[in-house]
Amino acid sequence: MSSPPENRLRRKFGVEDELSRYVSALYDMLAGVLGHDKVVLRAGKVNALKMMRSQALPDRLCALQRLVFEDPTVERASTRAQQRKAIGEIEEAMADLLAARNAEDAIERRVNEKMSERHQEYLTDLKLEALRESGGPETPATRAKLEVLNALSARSLSASALQRLRPQTFRDVVGQEAAIKALLAKISSPYPQHVLLYGPPGVGKTTVARLALEVAKTRPYTPFAKDAPFVEASGTTMRWDPRETINPLLGSVHDPIYQGGRRELAEAGVPEPKLGLVTKAHGGVLFIDEIGEMNPALQGRLLKVLEDKRVTFESSYFDESAPNVPEYVKRLFREGAPADFILIGATTRDPEDIDPAIRSRCAEVFFAPLTAAQIVSVVQGAIKRLGAKAARGVPQLIASYTIEGRKAVQIVADAFGQALYRLHPKKGEDAVKNPTILEDDVAAVVRTSRLVQHTPVKGRATREVGKAYGLGVLHYLGSLIEIEAVAFTATASGKGTIRFNDTAGSMAKDSVFNAASVLRAVAGIDIANYDLHINVVGGGNIDGPSAGLAIFLALYSAIAKAPLPQDVAITGELSIAGKVRGVGGIVEKLYAARQAGMRRVLVPKENARDAGASIGGIDVVPVASVDYALKALGMHKRSTRRSTAARRKSTRRS
Repeated sequence: MSSPPENRLRRKFGVEDELSRYVSALYDMLAGVLGHDKVVLRAGKVNALKMMRSQALPDRLCALQRLVFEDPTVERASTRAQQRKAIGEIEEAMADLLAARNAEDAIERRVNEKMSERHQEYLTDLKLEALRESGGPETPATRAKLEVLNALSARSLSASALQRLRPQTFRDVVGQEAAIKALLAKISSPYPQHVLLYGPPGVGKTTVARLALEVAKTRPYTPFAKDAPFVEASGTTMRWDPRETINPLLGSVHDPIYQGGRRELAEAGVPEPKLGLVTKAHGGVLFIDEIGEMNPALQGRLLKVLEDKRVTFESSYFDESAPNVPEYVKRLFREGAPADFILIGATTRDPEDIDPAIRSRCAEVFFAPLTAAQIVSVVQGAIKRLGAKAARGVPQLIASYTIEGRKAVQIVADAFGQALYRLHPKKGEDAVKNPTILEDDVAAVVRTSRLVQHTPVKGRATREVGKAYGLGVLHYLGSLIEIEAVAFTATASGKGTIRFNDTAGSMAKDSVFNAASVLRAVAGIDIANYDLHINVVGGGNIDGPSAGLAIFLALYSAIAKAPLPQDVAITGELSIAGKVRGVGGIVEKLYAARQAGMRRVLVPKENARDAGASIGGIDVVPVASVDYALKALGMHKRSTRRSTAARRKSTRRS
C-alpha cells in the first residue's frame, strides 16, 4: 500500500524551506495547466492575490488552496499537520486537472483530424460536381440500369379481371339506386357536403364515390374543376406517429437531423415539409375506405383540417430569418398548405363507432345489402363483360355462395379461368374466345376456395315444436339464428334447470332468463317444473338482445308442444313484462329473411317505420307484446294454460 501524504512529506521535507519550495513548484504547475493570466484572474475572484505575494508559507499555501478549489472561504492551515494534509489534497486536485487537460488535448487533436478529413471530403465532392457539370451524372452502369428499366416498362399485362369487371357507370351498379341518388344530391351540388357511407362490404361504395365525382364535374353549378382529383386511401393502413416523423394523410416535416430531405436542404440544415393526401386532394374528393379503423387521434387531426381547410407545419429547426431557406418552405411554415376537399368516408362499422365530431360534420348514406336476385344480375353482367357465356343455373349457383357483389365477381373470374383451362386447345387448334362457364367450373372454384353457402337454412312451409328462427346483423349483413329448445318434466318437482350455450354470450343468457320470467308471469307457466335446454345451432356469440322474442317462442313451443311455423323469422328484445322492444339493423335483417326464403317476419312495433315498404316479397308483422306474437303465429295462451294445469294435475296424481 502507498504511504499517506503526511508520511511522504515527512520524508521529503524535513525543514520548512523545502516545503516552501514544493508549494512554489505546485504554483508553477498550476500556471502551466491554466496559464498565468487565468491564474491571476482566478486569484482575484477568490481573494488570493495578496496571500500569493506573501512570504509566509501558511498564506501562500492558503492562496494555492483557494486557486485549486476555487473556494474563497478556505482558511489558513496553522499547524504542520494541517499544512501537510492540505498539500495532499492539492496533489489530488492537481492530478485531476492534469488528466482533464490531457483529455482536452487528445480531443482537440481528434477534432483537428476530423476537420481535415471533412475538408478532403468536401474537396472530393466539389471535384465530382465539376465532373457532373462537364459530363453529366450518367455513367455506363447507370445507363445500363436505365435500359433495363425502360425494357421492363415496355412490358405490360392486360388489365386484371377485377379491373375489367368493375362497374364503369351507375347503370352497372346493382341494387343501390337509393344510395346513389342520395350521394349525388350531396356531392353534385353548388355546396357539396362531406359524406359517410355505411354498408356491407362488396356492394359498391368505392365505385359509387368515384363515379359521383365524375358526374359532379360535368355539372356547371358544382365547384369541382374538370381535373378535380379523386384521392383514395385506406383507414386500415393509416398509421400515425405521435412524434410526427411521418403522416401520409396530413403531411409531415422532414427534419434534417432525423430524416433528412433534399440534399440542398439537408446539408443546409433546413427542415422540409412533405405534403400529405389532404393537400393532394385539394379541390376534389378524399375517399377514405374503412374510415372507422383509423386511429382516434388521427381522426381528431383530420377534423381540424376539415374546419381550417389548411394543414399547418411546425419544426424546432425552422428559422425564418435564415438566408438559405427557400421561399416555398417559408410559406408552408407561415401559412400552411391548402386542403379544401370533400371527404367521403366508407365503413362497415356502426355509426356509433365513428368519431362523433366527424359524424356531426358529415351527411350519412346507407347502402343496402344485395339480394340473391341482385347477385344474379351482378353475375350476369360480369359474364357479359368478360365476353363469355354461362350455362343455365350458373348465376343462381354463384349467388348461393355470397351476397357480396365483389365476391360474386371474383367467383365469376375464377370460373372463367377454369373454363379456359378445361377448354385448353390441343396443338394446332385455335384458342377458345368465348368459353361457356359450366356448373362444374363453379364447383371447382368452390372446392379450391373452400366456400360455403351463404344461407344454408331455408324457410319451409311446415311447423316444428321448439324451433324458431331469430335474426342477427353484423357489419350490415343480416343472418338467420337457428334456435331450438326442448323441455322435459323436472326430475324433482319444483327443481327444474335451464341449460344454454356458454359461447352465446351474456346478452343472450339475459334473453333466456327474461323469456323464462315472461313464461311464468305472462303465459302462466312455472318453469320450475321443467328441465329446459336451449341451443343456438352453430354456436357463436349473440351480441345484442334482439333474440329475446325468438328464444321465448322456442321455449313456449317446447313446453306447450305447440309447433311453430318454419317460414317465419323473429326479431325483438323481450322485457320481463312481456313487451317487445325495438332493435337495430331491421333493414339488414329483413334482407336476410328474404334471402332465406322466409314468408313473414315478426318485428317490434317500434321498428315498423324502419321496415317501411322497401323490402318486397315478404310480410312484415309488427308486434308490441308476446300476446300479439302468439296470435300472429296462431298460438293461444288459453289452451296452453289448460294443458299446463292438466299436466300439473297428472303429476299430483302420480
